[in-house]
Amino acid sequence: MAPKEIDGSRGEGGGQILRTSLALSLATGTPVRVRNIRAGREKPGLLRQHLTAVRAAAEVSGADLEGAAMGSMEITFKPKAVRPGEYRFAVGTAGSAGLVLQTILLPLCLAKEPSTLVLEGGTHNPAAPPFDFLARTWLPLLGRIGFPAEARIERHGFYPAGGGRFTVRTRPAGDLRPLDLLERGEVRARRGRILQSGLPERIAERERDLLLKGTGWPAGSVSIEGVESPGPGNAVLIEAECDALTEVFSRFGEFGVRAEAIADHVMKEYRHWLAGGVPVGRHLADQLLLPMALARGGSFRTLPLSSHSTTNIASLREFGFRVESEKAERNVVVTVAGG
Repeated sequence: MAPKEIDGSRGEGGGQILRTSLALSLATGTPVRVRNIRAGREKPGLLRQHLTAVRAAAEVSGADLEGAAMGSMEITFKPKAVRPGEYRFAVGTAGSAGLVLQTILLPLCLAKEPSTLVLEGGTHNPAAPPFDFLARTWLPLLGRIGFPAEARIERHGFYPAGGGRFTVRTRPAGDLRPLDLLERGEVRARRGRILQSGLPERIAERERDLLLKGTGWPAGSVSIEGVESPGPGNAVLIEAECDALTEVFSRFGEFGVRAEAIADHVMKEYRHWLAGGVPVGRHLADQLLLPMALARGGSFRTLPLSSHSTTNIASLREFGFRVESEKAERNVVVTVAGG
C-alpha cells in the first residue's frame, strides 16, 4: 500500500498533525508520509519530543521508518501490528512526555493485552497538557469511551529542566461507546492547586492569595503543594468538578513574569469557560477528537474552536472520518462519526 501523503504545513502547521497522523496510522494500519513537518514553527522539523513520539510509534508497532532524525522535515512510517508490552520512552529534554503518550496510548488500548508505559520528560510545560489534565480529565473520559488506562506521577518535570516521570497502565479496549458531552450540569466542586519546586514560598503564596481574592472561595479551597522535580518550577491549576466531567485549567510560572499574572491568566480562562456554559474547554476539545473518531461516534459542546482543533479535524477527515461543527451563539457543537 502506498503511504498516505500528509502535508504537515497546513492549518496551524505544528506537531499536532504529526501526532494525529501517527496515531491514526497505528490504529488503522495505514502507512503515511508526512511532509513539511512543523513548517509553521520558528524551528521547523522534528524537535526532541516529536522525534521521541515518532520512535515510540515505531517501537510499539515494529514499523518501517525513514527520516527519523533531529530537524527532519519528512518521515515515512509503515506500521505493522501494534505490540502490547512494557515500554520506556524518555524525551531527554523538557519536551512534553504527555504529547508522546497521546501519540501511542489509544493504539495500545486497541491491542489485546495490557501495556505499561514509563514516560520521562516534561510533565508541566507550556503549550502541552499537564499531567494533572491527563490524569483527571482526559483519561477518565477515555475510560467512558472504552479506552481504559490509569496514570501515576513519580516526579514532576518543569520547563526548562524537564526530568519528570510518570507511569501509565493500559487495559484492552472493550466495546467502544460514543460519548456525548453537550451539557455541563452543576459545578459540584472547585479548587485551586499550586505546585512548586525549588522556588521561594512567597511566590506560591501570592498566587494563592490572588486566586482566593478573585474567586471568593474559602481559604481551604486553594492548596500549595511542594513537589519533587530536577529543576525549579511553578504551576497554577484550577479544577472544576461537574456532573459531566472534571475540567482542569493551568498556567506555568515563567522567568520575568509576576506570580499574580500567572494566577490571573488561569482565573480568566476558568471564568471564560464558566461564562460560556459549555462542558468542554478549548484545550479538551482538541484532545477528544481522536478517541471519538476511533469510537466511531460522539459529540460535545465547546467554546469557539482553536486552530489546533480545526487542524485536528482536517487530519481526521483525511483518514475518512466525518467531523462536523455547528456554531450556536457563543459556542460550537462538534459531532464525530466513522468514515
